[in-house]
Amino acid sequence: MKLLAGPCVIESEANIFKIAKSLEVYQNDPSIDFYFKSSFDKANRTSLDSFRGLGMDEGLRILQKVKDDFGYKVVTDVHESHQVPAVAEVVDMLQIPAFLCRQTDLLVACAQTDKEVNIKKGQFINPPDMKHSVLKVLKTRGCDEVSYENAQKHGVYLCERGSSFGYGNIVVDMRSLVIMRNFAPVIFDATHSVQMPGSLGGKTGGDSSMVPYLASAAAAVGVDGFFFETHFDPSIALSDGPNMIKLDELEKLITKIKKIREI
Repeated sequence: MKLLAGPCVIESEANIFKIAKSLEVYQNDPSIDFYFKSSFDKANRTSLDSFRGLGMDEGLRILQKVKDDFGYKVVTDVHESHQVPAVAEVVDMLQIPAFLCRQTDLLVACAQTDKEVNIKKGQFINPPDMKHSVLKVLKTRGCDEVSYENAQKHGVYLCERGSSFGYGNIVVDMRSLVIMRNFAPVIFDATHSVQMPGSLGGKTGGDSSMVPYLASAAAAVGVDGFFFETHFDPSIALSDGPNMIKLDELEKLITKIKKIREI
């Protein structure tokens, strides 16, 4: 199974390496295809005053150092098509943020690289409509038919992160995992699925206590991978702390998920 894990945003080189060191167990697990995840820029923060990251140049330098020092594959977000060529020189997987999952130029730019593409389902999108986002990437790569097999062959993934449910809440319809797997391999983003957008007065809240339950449910339904944002101390994280899972709790959860998948 694929596992994407790391802190939401690159806060500092020291923090990144502290977290990366703690994730070595997954790199060494033959049953896991591990990717280290962190963002050089969070371009869709609720408030202008919120921490966004260290910027593309410094962020990519740190991600390259993580690759060099730990041998990890790396995934990060891209927000604009002009960023893609430089980011693709470093990362192994390009991630499309949920709010941008229909942005044709961004999808095409990612498809024009030789990197895997992880498309996060928008909180506002009907799951069957995600086939069109997949097709934008597949057509650019010379494939005209949407299917799980074709997406797998061309390195295209869909990522479920929940749907808006009224104001300030996200829910996960587990049917979406089944529906979207008709179009592409599916990665379940358990930590963003417990977000409560805008609930902290200019910041996004969340309930990380629900992460193990949603992840276990997704494992029971059947998915191809998992995404967990994690931190040694979510209470001091500069982005998405309320929905992150602590590093020392992640291993227990991964063990549980693997057992459910075996069943």
